[in-house]
Amino acid sequence: MDQIGTFGASRYRLRDLQLFRDADDPGVMAALAPCALVRVGAGQRIEDGLRARLYIVLSGSLEVAPDAHSGSDDSGVTRVLPGESVGEQAVLDDAVNLAAMRALEDCELLVIEPELVWQLIDRSNVLARNLLRLLSFRVRAANAQLRRRQKLGEFYRQLSLNDSLTGLYNRAWLNDMLPKLAARARQDGSPLSVIMIDLDHFKRFNDTHGHLAGDAALSCAAGVIRESLRPSDFAVRYGGEELMAVLPDTQTALAEIVAERLAERLRATMVFPDMRLPLPHITGSFGVASLVPGADEQALMAAADAALYRAKQSGRDRVSV
Repeated sequence: MDQIGTFGASRYRLRDLQLFRDADDPGVMAALAPCALVRVGAGQRIEDGLRARLYIVLSGSLEVAPDAHSGSDDSGVTRVLPGESVGEQAVLDDAVNLAAMRALEDCELLVIEPELVWQLIDRSNVLARNLLRLLSFRVRAANAQLRRRQKLGEFYRQLSLNDSLTGLYNRAWLNDMLPKLAARARQDGSPLSVIMIDLDHFKRFNDTHGHLAGDAALSCAAGVIRESLRPSDFAVRYGGEELMAVLPDTQTALAEIVAERLAERLRATMVFPDMRLPLPHITGSFGVASLVPGADEQALMAAADAALYRAKQSGRDRVSV
């Protein structure tokens, strides 16, 4: 960054600078006249050291990242064009400017020391008003960016809680939500039931029809469960070919009826209705359990797993409580 002259001896005009727009006080121009003009080559970084300064781009453009030490992505990077400024916040805060500034092309910059910035603010109401307007715009832009990031973060968080193949909630969701549902049920004295489902002879299905067909069968089974539950219920892929239905406010007897309905719909489901071969169907074994007084979600899962084991031991394609 090389000094090439002063603002007063340059071709640039005060009205071309956004911060000084409408400032018609000759004293402002006189105060800026001795300020340094520097040239920065394309790709060169501007090292501010330990002293914050106000920079105004006179020609070319700068790339400014919000914090050179944050390790953040490029989503906060802005481009500063002729007439625009950078470094105001650091000057006002009397803090080190952590912004990483790099010339996108050959640039000429006006450099204003912080003491002069404060003198000009005291002297010119126009400068103070323009500065407030600029900072207000940047606050709104930062808030809008923060809202976008929050929405994107929530989108990815939700994505991480869903199984990519079936679209059902996954094990991570279950580990997070089942303790909360159990705690709410204990607090309210309301029932909570789960149905654990294991697709019968799924390895044999995969060996006979292939893994792609197995994925299709899992998706079919997931669709049956999802579409057969109430909006207040939850369908989960527990792992592999094991699925679950979580039923808040549901007593054991009603959960058993739901499981019987799921079993009936599952055995009627055709995986490939367009094949000119015997249509592969899928069945499942169902274990039903309900939260008992004094028990927690782990005891509930253990009871459902034991009921599922009894259903499989009894011949599969059936419901056990």
